Amino acid sequence: MSRRAKRMQRNHRRNKGHAVINIISMIDMLTVLVLFLLVNSGNMQNLPSNKAVRLPESSATQLPGETVIVSISNQDIVAQGRKVAEVGDVLASDDEIVPALLEELEYQARNSAKLSGSGAPGEITIMGDKQIPYALLKKIMKTCAMANYTNISLAVIHKAAKG
Repeated sequence: MSRRAKRMQRNHRRNKGHAVINIISMIDMLTVLVLFLLVNSGNMQNLPSNKAVRLPESSATQLPGETVIVSISNQDIVAQGRKVAEVGDVLASDDEIVPALLEELEYQARNSAKLSGSGAPGEITIMGDKQIPYALLKKIMKTCAMANYTNISLAVIHKAAKG
């Protein structure tokens, strides 16, 4: 038997019964998949869905950032998921601000200042139903300004531009 035949026979005997799995290509696929998910998951903020709030339409192109969210339906005013007031009570009041909302926004500002270390909260997004009266929106915005949330954004549904 030649040396080559002996070597082939020896190697054939050594690998017999052992399954060889090449997992390098699977690791590459998983890495690409994880990177794809990471890149596409952090592009935009999802605003909370509330069926009671029908947002107005706009052709604005700027995406919302991570902010405190105040949601206004025809019945309730909700700040960061907590109901703070009823619309009927706020409209019936002679106050120019909403005291319960002011208290909640100050609480949110204190918590965000503790977490981030900065003293100025500044940004807020108002999700208001398109049928709410302007007087209510004015009171909400004035309350936000009193709580030092001066960068106020109004949430809208993106409508494709014509043409």
